Amino acid sequence: MGHLHCARFDDPMTHLHEILYCSVLAPDLEPGIVGKLVGQARARNAVRQISGLLVFDGLRFCQHIEGPPRELMRLMDRIGQDPRHTDVRVVYEGALDARRYRRFDMGYADIEGPSAMAGVRELDGAEALAHFLALRSGFDVSG
Repeated sequence: MGHLHCARFDDPMTHLHEILYCSVLAPDLEPGIVGKLVGQARARNAVRQISGLLVFDGLRFCQHIEGPPRELMRLMDRIGQDPRHTDVRVVYEGALDARRYRRFDMGYADIEGPSAMAGVRELDGAEALAHFLALRSGFDVSG
């Protein structure tokens, strides 16, 4: 019987992919539910070698995720079918050489006011990613 090998988060041989998407909290949900969602996602994503950062402004989500491409596609399928998210829009997707999030499996930042995340959502491609990464240093991230 062989041993199951799981690639570690910092394994340089692991092929990585990244996705930045934005969505809107379903109108029938209270913003307080987001903390519960983050807790559930952390455990699930850690098993699937997905790391990243979720930012919520009281209305919109922007989540930057990284990990094995197949696992990210499965996660995006689940998010697209999740009734708690509406108007899901992928603003950036591409290959990644090294993880950007090594400190935590899934960081979370709750920010005031919708203007920053609205700005990310209105951009596309590398411009959207660069804008999000520039904002990232100003977030108070919990890990």
